[in-house]
Amino acid sequence: MIKFSIITIFPQMFDNIFQYGIINQAIKKKIININIFDLRNYSTYKRKKVDDKIYGGGSGMLLMFLPLFRAVNHIKKKFKEPSLVIYLTPQGKLLNYNNVKNFIKKKHLIFICGRYKGIDERFLKTQVDEEWSIGDYILTGGEIPAMVFIDTITRMIPSALNNKNSLLEESFNNKLLDYPNYTRPKKINNKIVPKILLSGNHAKIKKWRLKHSIKNTILKKPHLLKNKFK
Repeated sequence: MIKFSIITIFPQMFDNIFQYGIINQAIKKKIININIFDLRNYSTYKRKKVDDKIYGGGSGMLLMFLPLFRAVNHIKKKFKEPSLVIYLTPQGKLLNYNNVKNFIKKKHLIFICGRYKGIDERFLKTQVDEEWSIGDYILTGGEIPAMVFIDTITRMIPSALNNKNSLLEESFNNKLLDYPNYTRPKKINNKIVPKILLSGNHAKIKKWRLKHSIKNTILKKPHLLKNKFK
């Protein structure tokens, strides 16, 4: 089982996101465990304050050291497994398909959802193990990246999927994008499903799909081919 712990000032954002699909199934199968921790519960300041102005001036507020420190220490004591503390930030390493595989080997991931201008540098340097990002753009906080991480990690666990072969066939697994897929009806708006997919000839279908996977990759993400043939 992989445990996910999320530190956030907006725990309500996670109320429904884990009640559907593969993640919900994985929770029920006890493949994963998800725990949400409200950072404000670890504040000793008035009105459960967790942020303050930045020394030296400048716009925005910064999450304070002590509430974060207390939260992480509480979580580590609660769950005895070795943990990896991850700060979700645009400055972090970019998540991709290959490095997701490394996360499924972990026992416990603690995600810190940043807000405002970020977090105190002293906490970052002494308490955070790794910094990660889901893209070179700015979000209002780390909650959505935490959801993305948990979703993509969970579906990489073979036992979380009803059909294990779907993991082998999907985009990125072979450093190629997926081939075109079709379903009923055979003809719609004068567009017809390619005859080869209706032929029942699995060898030819496999060859067709590989051809179109390569074509798709060349057109949409050619850099994947460079990585594939290094």
